[in-house]
Amino acid sequence: MKLKFLFIVAAAMLLLAACGPKTIDESITLLDHEKNEVTIPQEKPVLLFYITTYT
Repeated sequence: MKLKFLFIVAAAMLLLAACGPKTIDESITLLDHEKNEVTIPQEKPVLLFYITTYT
């Protein structure tokens, strides 16, 4: 059962990846924890860490 679920999830991920755009035209802007806007550059590969805390 777990193996069948794994194959379904993998197929869904491949389908979603194939349907997405190859590049992003506009820049991405996010808000940090202090409500400051942070723009992610598009001209080079970026590794984004997303950490949540519950306090």
